[in-house]
Amino acid sequence: MPLTSVDWLVIAGYLLINLTIGIYYRRRASGNTEEFFISGRDVSWWLAGTSMVATTFAADTPLLVTGLVATNGIAGNWLWWSLCLSGMMTVFFFARYWRRAEILTDVELIELRYGGRPAAFLRGFRALYLGVLMNCLILGWVTKAMVDIITVLLGPAIAAGRVLQLSLGRHTLIHYTLGPPAHTALLICILVLIPFTGIYTTIGGLWGVLVTDLFQFVLKMAMIIVLAWVAVEKIGGMHALKLRLALVGDGLRAAGHPPRNVLAFLPSLRQQFFANHLWTLPLITFVLYLGVQWWSSWYPGAEPGGGGYVAQRMFSAKDEKNSLGATLWFNIAHYALRPWPWIVTALVAIAVYSPHGGLHPSLMFARQPEKGYVMVLRDFLPPALRGLMVAAFLAAFMSTIGTQLNWGASYIVNDFYRRFLVKRAQERHYVLISKLAIVLLVIVSGVVAAHISSIQSAWDLLLSIGAGTGAVYLLRWYWWRINAWSEISAMLAALAVSLTLRYGLHIAGSGTVPFAETALLTTAGASIVWLAVTALTRPEADAVLLSFYRRVHPSIYGWRRIAAQAPELPPVRDAGANSLDWVLGCALVYGCLFGLGKLVMEDWLAGALLLLLAAGAGAVIWWDLSRRGWQSFSGQEIAERYPARAGE
Repeated sequence: MPLTSVDWLVIAGYLLINLTIGIYYRRRASGNTEEFFISGRDVSWWLAGTSMVATTFAADTPLLVTGLVATNGIAGNWLWWSLCLSGMMTVFFFARYWRRAEILTDVELIELRYGGRPAAFLRGFRALYLGVLMNCLILGWVTKAMVDIITVLLGPAIAAGRVLQLSLGRHTLIHYTLGPPAHTALLICILVLIPFTGIYTTIGGLWGVLVTDLFQFVLKMAMIIVLAWVAVEKIGGMHALKLRLALVGDGLRAAGHPPRNVLAFLPSLRQQFFANHLWTLPLITFVLYLGVQWWSSWYPGAEPGGGGYVAQRMFSAKDEKNSLGATLWFNIAHYALRPWPWIVTALVAIAVYSPHGGLHPSLMFARQPEKGYVMVLRDFLPPALRGLMVAAFLAAFMSTIGTQLNWGASYIVNDFYRRFLVKRAQERHYVLISKLAIVLLVIVSGVVAAHISSIQSAWDLLLSIGAGTGAVYLLRWYWWRINAWSEISAMLAALAVSLTLRYGLHIAGSGTVPFAETALLTTAGASIVWLAVTALTRPEADAVLLSFYRRVHPSIYGWRRIAAQAPELPPVRDAGANSLDWVLGCALVYGCLFGLGKLVMEDWLAGALLLLLAAGAGAVIWWDLSRRGWQSFSGQEIAERYPARAGE
């Protein structure tokens, strides 16, 4: 796709704005690690929540959604729609706890909740495991997605041996002979985009990341809506798109495939026996998504109980109310507002490029359907909008890269370097080491990106090795008996079982069935191991548990023995109210999601009714939280406010 001089100037202007924001926050971010990593705990809910959404809106997500729709229909999105159950649990059960803990990273919680050498080992191990290994895997697959995007957009010119040239009037600003497409695209990411993101992330700290995320999110949402709108209009409107999809279905039936409905929001049970074919979500996979995966699997952005960069944004919030509001806004925007522009564009890709009745059948789409999103961008957008769309993809890529670099560096510095290597240096020293850690992550992520074969394979690997650990992360807040060995054994068992099933036993099947069976077996095996280890090992010392209880002040259920040692703290009994808000929160999100989907598909009555259901659920949540109080106080704050009760 040829880019004009105007397109290149738009892209350059976008990059300049990001750099300017980072420079603007340079002085504030350089003061101490609390400012650098959590913005001095002074962030409003709307900025923190929007930053969470922008981070999860990566360059790979439109491609992933397109691949899911192309292989399993709209219902294939339950792979990540199901994680809303975990996200809403974080909103109502855990967001206030995270903010109340007053920590810098979620890994730091380990030595607040547990004690002794096992806790120290676990903290150091998770700092490197998450901050380096898992973080660079995420950075690698996001970079892989950007490589695919650049390859599709510039591939023909590169393959033809043409040059990348930027001209302004009569003056040539850039003249570079391009090599093989994939190699050139990878070099652009590794040598230009990632280092540039690392520069403004290093300069501006989390404040720079948050504000650039806001700017990038607005740009990304605007452009994916424009792309979906233009693509549908050029194909003749939504009615014409549905007719074309029906023709594709006829082509599939003529080729011997069973009937199926690409537009169904839920999988049809009568189609589950055809798990090997296009647009069919197997029943075992759907059961895994909706019944097990959301609470059992660790995944960045949807960790059971919260964690990672989501927890980082909760730490940065002004108070508990802003922490809860940020995560609530994140889940609404993440699951309900963003998906439909992606899905509509994916449907256009099927209608146009499918080898079974598409308007312009494509061998590339047949082999790599996730690239259909970029193919629509290439073929449907007019030149005036191409530069903006490329800038939107850069925004999607850079918002995720910026957060991952800052978040990963926080683990390396706060939970490994500062905890175990250099314990008493000045704050400016740790800020300097944080910037060097970002440089290290930039280098390693580039190496990882060069060795990842596909986005889907990296996603599946991450979910499978995290299966079975989620229950520990949920229960450690609500059951005093969980200890450091519970977490250690869960992580090791999940890793061992998943890798054995994935690379040793090679579970038979096709499509998503092997992934579902591997995840279910890993969850079962890891759960058995960590429960047995918990029963066979000693609990944490009462002094450690009492300190945690006073600081976080969790619900008394599961903490009665410890709560008896802190009579000055009024017991919290909010499990029922939180459960109701959780159910209503899920109704709010899914009502918005499917209501907007029905409106997009021009089913006006069903869409309006679903949106009314969502509005009713939201109103009840607001009433309940206002009645109970949006925020409460930790045990230490209660002791300070009511000193007369401290001696009871």
